[in-house]
Amino acid sequence: MTGDQIFQLFAYLLPAVVTGAVAFYFFRMHTNNEEGRRRFLLHKDSQKNAMPIRLQAYERMALFLERISISSLVVRVAPKSPDKGDYENLLIRNIENEFDHNLSQQIYMTDECWNIIKAAKNATIQVIRKAAVSDTDSADKLREHILNTTMDMQSPSATALSFVKKEIGELW
Repeated sequence: MTGDQIFQLFAYLLPAVVTGAVAFYFFRMHTNNEEGRRRFLLHKDSQKNAMPIRLQAYERMALFLERISISSLVVRVAPKSPDKGDYENLLIRNIENEFDHNLSQQIYMTDECWNIIKAAKNATIQVIRKAAVSDTDSADKLREHILNTTMDMQSPSATALSFVKKEIGELW
């Protein structure tokens, strides 16, 4: 092969290589855009399907927080015996049962929100335990003492409920 022939070969190959490279670049760009669009549509579809489930989880936890609100709990759960220790245990068992019933909801909410709900549950139990060490001598007196001591303070569940509402507001 002579120099002219090699030059002629490059003259024919160069436009083909440039056209091939440009075509490859545009094909790659197109497939990346299509992949991104498909990913976006899948994400949008999953969000549309998951949102009602997440909202239902937040609703259930709001109901849980309302049910363990100290004033609501003490009014709803009446003592079954005059023993204040039995009543303390009944209240705590009621809170724990409500919590256990809603454990699966944690997968639909943020860790921060779930931790605040757990903290509200534990703080409510602590309030009941602190009231139980008072000098009351019956379940009815303990019930009255719990209501009186918590009347002026904001319930731990109310604080957690306001956080849940704020987090739901951020979903929109």
